[in-house]
Amino acid sequence: MAAGDFNVKYVAHLARLALTPEEEIKLGAQLGNIIGFVEQLKSVDVSNVEPTAHAVPTVNVTRADEIRPSLPHDEAMRNAPAKSGGLFVVPKIVE
Repeated sequence: MAAGDFNVKYVAHLARLALTPEEEIKLGAQLGNIIGFVEQLKSVDVSNVEPTAHAVPTVNVTRADEIRPSLPHDEAMRNAPAKSGGLFVVPKIVE
């Protein structure tokens, strides 16, 4: 897409923005600059770059999955506003 191939009013409508004519001109120029930078990125040779999900390595910060003592069933059910057959009764939300 070339820098001038978009409709600023349509983009503003999609974003639910009410723009003045001056704001449309300013937004059009800014979007044109952004599209120009994307066009520059298209010319970069990335054939030797391995695809990644993240720019930096990520580490899982969750705790180890270990068996530990949990809340006894009777104690968990003690404050339940409604229960039946040893289970919580909750309002139906899907019909």
